[in-house]
Amino acid sequence: MNPNWKNFLLSQQAHFEDDAAIKFPVSLAYNDKVLCPMLHLGILTVSGADAGRLLQGQITCDVNELTETKSSLGALCNPKGRVITTFLLIKKADVFLMVLPIVLLEAVKKRLQMYVLRSAVSITDSSDHYCLMGLSSSVLATEVLMHTQQQDVISIQFSATKSRHLVIAETEAAIAFWSEQVATSGYQPENSEHWRYLDMLDGIPWLTNETSEEFIPQMLNLDQLGGISFTKGCYTGQEIVARTHYLGKAKRSLFLAECAVPNAPLPNEIIIDDVTDDAQPIGRVLHAQHSGACYQPESDLCKLLLVLPVATDSVDHLKLKDMPQCPITINRSWL
Repeated sequence: MNPNWKNFLLSQQAHFEDDAAIKFPVSLAYNDKVLCPMLHLGILTVSGADAGRLLQGQITCDVNELTETKSSLGALCNPKGRVITTFLLIKKADVFLMVLPIVLLEAVKKRLQMYVLRSAVSITDSSDHYCLMGLSSSVLATEVLMHTQQQDVISIQFSATKSRHLVIAETEAAIAFWSEQVATSGYQPENSEHWRYLDMLDGIPWLTNETSEEFIPQMLNLDQLGGISFTKGCYTGQEIVARTHYLGKAKRSLFLAECAVPNAPLPNEIIIDDVTDDAQPIGRVLHAQHSGACYQPESDLCKLLLVLPVATDSVDHLKLKDMPQCPITINRSWL
């Protein structure tokens, strides 16, 4: 993390719990306009004359459709079509910014580097060069993943249901932007986990070490999120992804659910169908987080993103394998 950015956040009363979590003092006044710093995401920059060609042959989205005002979610897959990481890809002049979970950044960098060979491509970890923050309010959203680039700040609309913007800027510009939003626009600093919770509600499938290379893109609803092009041509894992699309459909999909548990389940924990005597495993946890982190202090209500069979929305006997006393309720799917 850039030390100047960290020192600025400390001056804003931020408390760093670990490398991926920041907390601010609890405000007694309700404010739906919040501003969240993000340490759980990092940025790879892919640059050079052959950068677009390299990415086009490795990722699920169509690099050629990106513009200075249009971004895309996408995935990097292994040859078996399993997602190594999901990401948000942004074009800035002739450089591509890949926003992805920071725990997977080094592995993704090494994976992409394997395909550079003699190409004119440079792949750099720019997580200390750029600052990431999220703005959220209750104002109705406009076009998702459309963005603006001005005054050294990139702002990306990130939700179809409310005004959520992912903001990327170099340190000096980030500090100025943050200060202006707080001082003149009425935004209130909020914990980093707040943004992760909102991502869950929107079905944004960020991965971890535990869930990397476990699912094909359609199981993560990337096709519904515009993160897969079925016309762009070949890329690593494309045969599996295309076969699933054209010869059938994914047997599993992403669901938003909830349960009451004291401790949030870990990524890749097993979900069981408790109607049978042997309680067969039928799905996995992608991410889980207590709603109390944002809305209901001290609440045991936990929201979960689950990868489950596509017909699970009619099932009412799901439980966590390690906590069978806690039933799971399906909130919605994105089918």
